[in-house]
Amino acid sequence: MAEDDDSEIEEAGGAEAPEIPHPRENTALLGHETAEASLLQSFNAGRLPHAWLITGPRGIGKATLAYRFARFLFAEGPTTQNGGSGGGLFAAPATSLSVAPSHQAFRLVATGAHPDLLVVERGFDPRRKRQRREIVADDARAVGDFLHLTSSQGGWRVVLVDGADTMNPHAANSLLKILEEPPKNTVLLLASDNPARLLPTIRSRCRTLALKPLEEAVITQLLQRFRPGLSSDDQAVLARLGEGSIGRALELAAGEGLAIYSFIINVLQRLPNLDPELLHGFAERMARSGAEDSFSLLTELLPAELARLVTSAAQGSAMPAAEDRARRNLAGRRSLDQWVSVWEKLTNLFAQAEGINLDRKQVVLNAFFALEEAAR
Repeated sequence: MAEDDDSEIEEAGGAEAPEIPHPRENTALLGHETAEASLLQSFNAGRLPHAWLITGPRGIGKATLAYRFARFLFAEGPTTQNGGSGGGLFAAPATSLSVAPSHQAFRLVATGAHPDLLVVERGFDPRRKRQRREIVADDARAVGDFLHLTSSQGGWRVVLVDGADTMNPHAANSLLKILEEPPKNTVLLLASDNPARLLPTIRSRCRTLALKPLEEAVITQLLQRFRPGLSSDDQAVLARLGEGSIGRALELAAGEGLAIYSFIINVLQRLPNLDPELLHGFAERMARSGAEDSFSLLTELLPAELARLVTSAAQGSAMPAAEDRARRNLAGRRSLDQWVSVWEKLTNLFAQAEGINLDRKQVVLNAFFALEEAAR
């Protein structure tokens, strides 16, 4: 391992990063032009479905798109009999969902103060002093109360359910009743990472808008906007590790993701030669109080990187230089099937660590010792 691996972990996350805008105030949405076009086409045709199920992996912009569409509806005003905006029969069709930040609709949505927008998400549990794991019935019942009110501006009312697949059965059934008979000029936007968890009857009453993972070039462009201090090499690494999710890439950038990834690559390309002192220092850092997020990143990144290298070796695809050295080192020591068995062992080890609260330092050491043994 390189001599500066240890210091990389020590210094990771030390610099203060620019604040990432909340989806309700985010003006940047790249890579989802097809989805925007579908929304615009339905609006301009005057056949806007009352409910949309926006799906796709976590962190790719589902909530950002939902808020963007809500702002657009508020800015356009009530529809006419023939669809489109309130400009009348001969009004030009809308060509973009973009609303200027100076527009009143944008400002009200950005501050969470628009009277015709209700956002439903996992609430705060005052007893446990943390965010709930699910959307509960009281959260969903607020939708019915909201829709019984008259629109304050005589136009659209929008309900955004962020994390719709986290609704418990009572909340889901409460929302289903509204989906069956929605009021006029109401649009419900359900953002979901895992739509299979939703009731089939809810899915059947929504128009599905599936967002695809972002291209690496798009993630790099967004990283340049939100993390301008990153080097081009780091942006390229994060774009790969994000696997189509700008949210994931930003999480890795904000934490110790880059440093942990660098440590992993250095270990994999030097196996079976582990530096005991550096390895124990790394394990101790992962076991410190307050390092739970870093340990969680390790448990995700290490198996994922091993799987990526094995898959790449099987397919013969191109990889960056450091990863290619690690791939060639692994492929020269065990068969791909044997490395898959090691991946399964690591995955089971990390699952046990989470399930029964094993000592984090020992878990880290055991993971890298398993790699060392396999590489001999």
